Amino acid sequence: QVLLVESGGGLVQAGGSLRLSCAASGRTIGTYAMGWFRQAPGKEREFVAAISWSGVTTIYADSVKGRFTISRDNAKNTVALQMNSLKPDDTAVYYCAGRPSRIVARDAHEYHYWGQGTQVTVSS
Repeated sequence: QVLLVESGGGLVQAGGSLRLSCAASGRTIGTYAMGWFRQAPGKEREFVAAISWSGVTTIYADSVKGRFTISRDNAKNTVALQMNSLKPDDTAVYYCAGRPSRIVARDAHEYHYWGQGTQVTVSS
């Protein structure tokens, strides 16, 4: 069993930056693909970014490409999401997710482990 805990959310003005962190415990995530998803009020959960077990492969949603960067530190069992040039449309609860596979995926159903989420609010 893997426990994922997100942190780093908050309120920021448009154009600002936030860095989300996801700390894993219970099992090493070194062989897991990891992802970030978000869910805005009244909307379905959507894919944001994912990273392969080695960190070599990263994929992003078109809406965040060039603004967000996903990274991982397997020695520390953590995953991060650096968010720059934030927009009001980025406002959502952000979730960290883990997939017991070395290959990245965009589909939330491919992920077995989920954190509780952290709120990101971007004001205009």
